[in-house]
Amino acid sequence: MQNIHELTSLEGWRELWERSMHSPVLVFKHSTSCMISARAFKQFKTFQKEGKEEIDCYMVKVIENRNISNEIANDTSIPHKSPQILLIDQQQIVWNTSHWKITKKRIENAVR
Repeated sequence: MQNIHELTSLEGWRELWERSMHSPVLVFKHSTSCMISARAFKQFKTFQKEGKEEIDCYMVKVIENRNISNEIANDTSIPHKSPQILLIDQQQIVWNTSHWKITKKRIENAVR
């Protein structure tokens, strides 16, 4: 089973951004004070735990790490939302969605 790695530094984000040049990654922006985000995070964890698709999964807590969230929005040119999920491949956003649209099934379809 894979793990969901938490991004807690700008350096970690920059390393992840570079890593996307070699393999796709999923980044989940999570608000720890939002019920919609809690539901979306549960969907993300279910996707990750079932492990049908081989992909590295990351999470940033947007309240606790606003600077990282802002840097992600800046580097990707995708306006910040939370909850939000981004599929990044070769430093390009190939899919993203937010709020109630974050479901296990949609994540699986995007990663395929």
